Amino acid sequence: MRQLTFLFFFIVVLILVFFGMQNTETAIIFLYKEKDIKLEAPIAIEMILAMGVGAILAWLFAVWTGLQESVALSDKEKQIKALQKKVEELSLQAEKHQLMLQGAIDVEVEDKPKS
Repeated sequence: MRQLTFLFFFIVVLILVFFGMQNTETAIIFLYKEKDIKLEAPIAIEMILAMGVGAILAWLFAVWTGLQESVALSDKEKQIKALQKKVEELSLQAEKHQLMLQGAIDVEVEDKPKS
């Protein structure tokens, strides 16, 4: 699996290098036009930066989603424990009722006159 991961990243980096070699012309990106804040760099660098920002945002989203799933899983575990406790309580109550019912039947059988 590590070899496949390495091969994947190697191919991505190789593609980025070829892309950078082919796109050396500079381009201007206006970050804030009113204050004349701009970025002037080769197209390849700008594209690589954009992909990096996208990768960081995707990673942050994945971390956020993982945290939400972790919290949801924790809540579900609490619910499961509460339900298991409730099942135990109801089982004990059912046993008590069963014993009480069995005792009532035994008393009724003893009270019947023998013929």
